[in-house]
Amino acid sequence: MNKIFKLYHTLKYLKPIQLTNRVSRKLSKVRFSAPITQSNNTSTQWLSFSVLPSCYQGNRQFKFLNVVDVVSDWNDDKKAKLWLYNLHYFDDLNQLGWQERTDIHTDLIDTWIAQNPPMMGNGWEPYTISLRCVNWIKWFLSGNEPKPEWLSSLSLQVQALDQQLEYHLLGNHLFANAKGLVFAGCFFQGKDAKAWLKRGLAILEQEIPEQILADGGNFELTPMYHNTILADMLDLYHLSLVYPDSIPSETQSLWYEYILKMFGWAEQMEHPDGDVSFFNDSAIGIAPKLKRLKEYAEILNVDLPASNDEQVTVLKDSGYVVAKVNDKKLIADVAKVGPDYIPGHAHADTLSFELSIGNQRVFVNSGTSVYGLGAERLRQRKTETHNTVVVDGEDSSEVWSGFRVARRAYPSIPKINAKEQTVSVECSHDGYMRLPGKVMHTRNWQLASESLVVSDSLTGTFNEAQAHYHLHPDIQVLSEDSIVIQLPDNSKYGVKVEGGDAVVLDSTWHPEFGLSVANKKLLVNFKQNEVTFVLERIM
Repeated sequence: MNKIFKLYHTLKYLKPIQLTNRVSRKLSKVRFSAPITQSNNTSTQWLSFSVLPSCYQGNRQFKFLNVVDVVSDWNDDKKAKLWLYNLHYFDDLNQLGWQERTDIHTDLIDTWIAQNPPMMGNGWEPYTISLRCVNWIKWFLSGNEPKPEWLSSLSLQVQALDQQLEYHLLGNHLFANAKGLVFAGCFFQGKDAKAWLKRGLAILEQEIPEQILADGGNFELTPMYHNTILADMLDLYHLSLVYPDSIPSETQSLWYEYILKMFGWAEQMEHPDGDVSFFNDSAIGIAPKLKRLKEYAEILNVDLPASNDEQVTVLKDSGYVVAKVNDKKLIADVAKVGPDYIPGHAHADTLSFELSIGNQRVFVNSGTSVYGLGAERLRQRKTETHNTVVVDGEDSSEVWSGFRVARRAYPSIPKINAKEQTVSVECSHDGYMRLPGKVMHTRNWQLASESLVVSDSLTGTFNEAQAHYHLHPDIQVLSEDSIVIQLPDNSKYGVKVEGGDAVVLDSTWHPEFGLSVANKKLLVNFKQNEVTFVLERIM
């Protein structure tokens, strides 16, 4: 009964097309027409640029998700499905040093075509086709002459993509589908190609204004996917320079403006160490670093916006507040879990935060190391793995299965007060109002030059509540009685708690897929409805 209840509160948010598309996909069958073997000439050279390091390890071995394995069976049931997906993407064709691996890539394409007949296995799923067709086309445009049989296979793959657009998922999947259609539509000759281009551009015309919010953030609210979509937008803009007769100038100009806004958001949401913050599904090593994306933009003559050094930046549309005081950067999550109809990458992390001091992360959300339907995937999405408050053992939003959310927390409009050397942010959420005690959680952050004060207030009745503060693995806990932490630069900060008891526990941090790192967390047990946590420099 509980699962049925959760399913109802999950499905009620879906768009009708997500439901009808699931049905139509099961009833329809992909039909192929004659393959295309002719490509269009380009008026401008494709400027090859690698935004990610190579995943190739030598001897036909690839490293995906921190797992090294050999290319043997493209659909090996013994391998993780996400690992196999990465194999089918063919990302290495355009990764750093690709020019030195031409023979390997040529053999890999030949092998894929020989071992993946139409509509058989992972490689013919629409998302893998979307990424692979873009990678093949970028590689061809970079000076690698395609064989006729490669073009024939690729055109059949795009036919399959065109008939399997992922309207049941929407979001980044549909975006990737559209990008694949636009690349193929520009690259190939013929009426089919023109139809792909038209359909892809039409999808992007609708999806880009929805998926890229007014403040520049991607609407799924994960810094990792944001950088991935930003790389996609740069690729699309790049394509418009190479095929100016295929992509309207007004479309090119619109993409350019979105790119500028996306860079502004990405800069605010990265830590001073140059990597993404961990809100919702985010990890290091999947999406390109912002620095590399800026270099890509520069070769395309994109005039990047100046850095924003404001003391407070409110990313109103996505729901984050960024405060900077001296060497401290606080990123506070005052956001909804994500788009109502596609919260698959959401975590129950409302009113969580991350803090860096200098280039060192101090308080970190626990990250993402695994997808799928397992217990660890669910644990990493739960409230307890984030720097926020758990009430009566429940999550602030009902995350369940691998990518589902039932009842969700909705935040209030944050109140922000900035003075010289001090920033205050306050926000509430109603995620625990579904509990018998009708609990409302209000959190106030006060960031100053030498301290961070976090005050939590719970109105309503509850049996127990805990605030979780996860420390980066490089942060040492010197004393557990009167808690003192030490940063790698030997600076020390004391922790004081009013209204609760703090204990130090062993935990794990997941900065990359396939990676679990031991760390410590501070667990504050509420003794009353209001608890104050103080982090203050002592030397």
